[in-house]
Amino acid sequence: MPHRMPAAPMGLPARPRRALALLLLGLAAAGLAGCSSFVPQPGPPADPPGRYVELTTPVILMGDTQEHEPTGYPMHDNDSAVDAYVEVAQRPPEQPLFGRRILQWVLQQHRDEPFIHLGDVMDLSCRSEAQRMAKIFRDAGSPGAILPGNHDGLMFGIYGYRILDAVLDTDARRWNHACRRGAAPDDRQHKTAREAFSKRDFIRYYIAQYAGLPQLAPGLQVPPEAGVHRLSWRNPDPRAFVSAVEAHVLDGYNYADSFIAQRLQLPRAPGAPRGVIVIGLDTNQAGALVGLWDTAMGRSPGSMGHVHPDQIAAVRPWVLEAARQGDIVVFAGHHHWQSLGLPTRILLRNLMANLAHPLVYLSAHTHRGFWAEHRALDRRPLLELNVSSLSDWPVAYRRLSFAYDESASRLLVRGQLLPGGERPLTRDADLLAAWEGQACARIGTAPDAFWRFDRDLVLRQRESRGSLLEWLLAGLGPVCEDCELPLYSHAQAYQDELLEAIAQLAVHLGPQAHRLHEARLPAWCGAADFTACVQALKAERPQGFRAQVDVFRRKAQLVDALGAHLDDLRAPEAAAYMTCRAVQAARIDFELTDDARNNDRGEAKRLAEQFFRVEASVGLE
Repeated sequence: MPHRMPAAPMGLPARPRRALALLLLGLAAAGLAGCSSFVPQPGPPADPPGRYVELTTPVILMGDTQEHEPTGYPMHDNDSAVDAYVEVAQRPPEQPLFGRRILQWVLQQHRDEPFIHLGDVMDLSCRSEAQRMAKIFRDAGSPGAILPGNHDGLMFGIYGYRILDAVLDTDARRWNHACRRGAAPDDRQHKTAREAFSKRDFIRYYIAQYAGLPQLAPGLQVPPEAGVHRLSWRNPDPRAFVSAVEAHVLDGYNYADSFIAQRLQLPRAPGAPRGVIVIGLDTNQAGALVGLWDTAMGRSPGSMGHVHPDQIAAVRPWVLEAARQGDIVVFAGHHHWQSLGLPTRILLRNLMANLAHPLVYLSAHTHRGFWAEHRALDRRPLLELNVSSLSDWPVAYRRLSFAYDESASRLLVRGQLLPGGERPLTRDADLLAAWEGQACARIGTAPDAFWRFDRDLVLRQRESRGSLLEWLLAGLGPVCEDCELPLYSHAQAYQDELLEAIAQLAVHLGPQAHRLHEARLPAWCGAADFTACVQALKAERPQGFRAQVDVFRRKAQLVDALGAHLDDLRAPEAAAYMTCRAVQAARIDFELTDDARNNDRGEAKRLAEQFFRVEASVGLE
């Protein structure tokens, strides 16, 4: 996600903290004012006719699933008051409960096609988020690759583990506590000191998932848990999708400079005269000081992408090898081209100079999607395809393939926008209708039956927001229990909405589909079934700070237990129902957001950047 509110420092004296509160308020206002200055990027012109030969069969391209852990200890950074000013710091309750089903639905629809996830698998960057998503990827049925996003190892895509510890938060306790799912103090399983997932953790976990599939990655070794380690691996299978990995993992303050780069070999079309190689870059070599500096300047560090010279040196042999063999090299990274730092763009343009064919860059990060043509730093144009999000509207993905016109030295990029309908998608209403006609149609219940409910739920979530000033004063004022009351009040309201969303699922699905009566409930529910336990807990009216914390913890524990049960449901109507609700909630939240505050995701702005276009070509001039 490109933009988020800076986290509230917790270790400053009262007077400087209040001064900083006013400073941050001004920075927030300045940031919001800047959101209105949208200038469309130059897009590719109309394609000239060509004699194209297919080079690849399709692969699935997606990004920004942003799986979120909603049941850890509440943080000012994730409070609903922040969401009132920075969309989407807190998403509709349907997204953390059901949003991962969108990814599952996409992968199940294309079980015979490889996939590339362009980053931001996680949101807060917790071990629990990674474990839930890994379970879905393991069931995909086809090989795939994940490129790191800024949320994959940085807290909320902003802060790195221990980067600011000397002044603000020793050992990132707030981050780790926010990842302690269920928020129950006696749960030893989920209350370790390693629940927060650093960039180093992400790389190691990802490699471990692949190494656990020896038929896909023979000989791939998992990096050690600690210590500087360099990994260089080449797949002995010449037809393998993930054909090589270069990684460098670092500890301590330098961990954010770790990287993993991947060489992906796209499936070759019959009779293709050339191969197509994707260089999957890690655009998140953030550096140890980026959090402190960018926060002081009022920017979100994760909004900018960085690739350091050590990663360029690691992938250069892949580029030179492809150039010798006459293969097409396509570059990919989480950050879109214009959000890469100038030194990174210069390094990449110099690397691309080794290639004698047209240039293409694939990206995510914006959550809006577009086609663009870049000519800065080099006379040769660079065609960019940016995919939209699977967590925010417009919820969509692409089916990607390449063709080449040898005589014109022109590369055609096909990026079919999905899910597709009977007619080409030309506006948002077509995209929503495609989701309803495919995922929602499998439920047996008309989507209108829960559209009204979800709209009410999203409205309640938005209306329960506090004020930005309240958020700042609570986070930067004197440290005291009563000062945290607004935070726990907002957190409780969100847990109530999560429980309400689950209860509504039981209304729309039959017992054999939801099986909530079989869910393992916390011991304090006693003999009550899930409905009675939810109702009794929501009926409590805690008085005082300690009582508020206790009720919040029990609500979070119940949400976690029921959410884990929903993850295990395999009934087709249950999976389709959760997918449909997550998509519709994202659309409702989008409709309720002022166009000046939706990170340039408005339909008119996306039309200006050719969002609905499905193919474009690029040449050498």
